[in-house]
Order: sequence, then C-alpha cells, then structure tokens
Amino acid sequence: MDLVKKSKLLSPILCCGLLVGCALGPRYHRPAVQTPTAFRDVAADSQPQGPAASYADLPWWQVFQDAKLQELIRTGLKQNYDVQLAAERINAARARVAITRSSLFPQVSANANFNGGKDGATQFKYNFLTLAGDAAFQLDLFGRLRRATEASRAELLATEDARQTLILTLVSDLASDYFTLLQLDLQLQITRQTVSTQTDSVKLTKLRLDRGVATKLDVLQAQQVLDTANAQIPELEQAIAQEENAISILMGDYPHDVSRGLPLVEQSLPPQVPPGLPSSIIERRPDIREAEQILRASNAEIGVAKAQFFPQIALTGSGGGSFGRSSAFSSLMASQVGIWSYAAQVSQPVFTGGALRGNLRLAKSENQQALIIYRQAIQRAFGEVSDALIGYEKLHEVRVRQQETVSDLQETVRISALRYKGGTTTYLEVLDGQRSLYGAQLTLASARGDECRSLVQLYKALGGGWQQ
Repeated sequence: MDLVKKSKLLSPILCCGLLVGCALGPRYHRPAVQTPTAFRDVAADSQPQGPAASYADLPWWQVFQDAKLQELIRTGLKQNYDVQLAAERINAARARVAITRSSLFPQVSANANFNGGKDGATQFKYNFLTLAGDAAFQLDLFGRLRRATEASRAELLATEDARQTLILTLVSDLASDYFTLLQLDLQLQITRQTVSTQTDSVKLTKLRLDRGVATKLDVLQAQQVLDTANAQIPELEQAIAQEENAISILMGDYPHDVSRGLPLVEQSLPPQVPPGLPSSIIERRPDIREAEQILRASNAEIGVAKAQFFPQIALTGSGGGSFGRSSAFSSLMASQVGIWSYAAQVSQPVFTGGALRGNLRLAKSENQQALIIYRQAIQRAFGEVSDALIGYEKLHEVRVRQQETVSDLQETVRISALRYKGGTTTYLEVLDGQRSLYGAQLTLASARGDECRSLVQLYKALGGGWQQ
C-alpha cells in the first residue's frame, strides 16, 4: 500500500520534470541577410580572395602611431565619463541577469524566534526557542523564466557591444580632432610665414617707392595681402583654442593646452587600406552586434509572452520546531514541538480582457522592429564603408593635385617677382600670384587634414579594433 501511494506521488513529479525541458517561443537563429560580394568603387585586385585581412584587425595604437595621440587616446579611455557610464551600465545589466536568473532556483529563508519570561497572572515561567525554514519554488514548465533569463543575457551582451561602439567612437573622435588641431597649426604656421614674407615685401616696395621705381598703388596692393593674412591669425588662434577644449573634454578633463607630436605633414598614411571580406563586417562592427543582441532579446520575449497563457505552478514548504521549558508543566518540564507543511498553488489566467493577446502581439511587433533595425544597421554599415573607401581614395588624389598646384604657384610667384624687379610687369601680377599661393597653401593644409580624417573614418566604418 505504501508503495502504491509513493508511486502516485512520484508520477506527477516526474511528469513535471519532463515538462521543465519545454520552452515556448521561437528558437533564435541569425537572420539571413544578403550582403554585397564587394564594396562599391573598390578595385577587384585590392580585395584578396578567401579569409582576407582587414585594416580593422589592427589595434588603434598600430593605426595611429603618433605617440602624443596615443597618449591622448589612453587618457580618454581611462577618464572619459561616457566610457565610465557605459561600464556601469554593464554592471547594472549583469545585476539584472542575476536577479532574473534567481527565479529559476528555490527561494529558501530561515527564521528564529526566542522568547521567555514570567506570566504576571499565573506566575508561570517559560523559555522557548522557535526555529523555522521556508522554501518556495516556481516550476518553469513552459519556459517563461528561462526565456526571461535568455532575454536578460542578450541585453547584457548588447550593453557590452554598446560600450565597444562608444570606445570606437571615442578613439575616432579624438583622432579626428587631433588631426584637425594639427591642420589648424599648419594653417597658422603658413599664415605667419605669409605675414613675415609680406612684411618684407611691403618694406621692399616702400623702398622702391622712395627711389622712384614703384608707385603708391604698388605699396597699397602689397599691404592688402599683409592685412588679409594678419586678419586670419586671430581666427585660427580661436579655432585652435576651441579644438583643444573639445579634445580636453573628450579626455574627461577640464579645458587645457594639448601637446602635439608629429606635425601634419609628417603623419604616416598607408597607401592602401584592405577592407577585408564584406561579409565579415557583421562580426566586426559593434553596433551590428548590439542590434543582433537586441533582436535576440526580443525573440526571447515572445516566449515569455506565450508562456503567460499557461498555468503557473508554485511549490511551497516549511518546517521547524519549538524547544523550551515552562513551569506550567511539572517543575519546568522540557517541551519539544515539531511543525511542517507543504502546498502547491496553480494559477491559470481565465479572462484578462485581451491583455495577454495584446502582450503577445506587442512582443512580436517589437521583434519585427528589432529585425528591421538589425538589417538597417548592416545596410548603413556597408554605406559608411563604401563612403569611407571612396573618400580616402579621392581625398588622397585631391591632396596630390593640390601639392602640384602649390608647386606651380610658387614658381609663378618667383618668376613674377623677377619680372617686376626687371620692370617688365606691374606689381599686380606679383600680388595675384601671392594671393593665389597663400590660398592654395591653406587649401593644401585642409586637404592633408581631410585625408587623415578620412583614414580615421574608414577605420571606424570597418569596426576598427574589434578583436581587442
């Protein structure tokens, strides 16, 4: 008879154990996304076949070899408040995972109570100690708690990928601002050299005027170029100070002077940048990985919503005892009392006014939204890589052509000056050449800065440093 009773009790428990393996909701599979086989406007021979290396595989300290820039980036990674905030968000996400996962395990608590004294009415003395333990466990028959834990873990991974995106953005912003600062330094240097040259030119023209071989108009025209250059100096100094302030804030510091390393003309740039296989960008870009983890979490939330339709079963139990003495019995006789209990509770939604179905439709809609965002992130990444590849290639050509322009104008100014001194031309020809040379030199400095910044954007678009 005892064996029959035990088998009846074990049967539902075994059935429950088998049902624990069932989790409602779709299993996650990475969505199939058709990606291009090559990046736009990239020559076929620049993309190696097979497992190709990418420029993004290099860590940032091998890409940006300026020692001062590396120092700025390291300081920014350590002190930037956005990076610190992202790290704390990861800690919070880990805590949420622990909270959600705890529901999968029994919840056990213990209580102890001691009391003693003397009853004023009966004059009975007593001392009692009560110990009790409680346990509660929710059977996850339909996977609601497991799906919630899966969603929470995916959100944790998304938070970690968000931090990687922020780090990549910080490194890129610091490098871009640093190259902008070097560009402004170069333009200020060119402007000051122009001021020095034009000051000598004005003095020379005045001397020629005194000797009767130049006109007052020649002096005024020379003075115009000098005044134009002088007016540029405070504007460039203002831009430099503001750029230093921006770099200081990115470093997590108050505005201060920023030390420089190599000048802009000495910054090394690779002649070619291998982008790697187009399909690998899905693994390299942290923003794409973040979008996929959000998609994974929304997929798990569908299972949570489906499980809400089914019964929720909770098991509870408690046990303990009371120990003590009381003079109510003969001569403080010892007494011991044991207690125990167990219970099972089943909760089944019957009528919710459409709330459960609405919750399921909401979960499915959010999953579709996450899928669209994931595909959009991949599409945007390919666009950014293509733009960056084209930009780096074409801005290199712009810089080379501008160098040729500056060389031609330098020769033009030299010849015009000789012609003017020989009396075969007016000073207007010299003036036009000097103006054009000054503008071309400033444009060349901008072209150098644009080329350096385009390399930064390409490294960022490829998901640079993703293996770190």
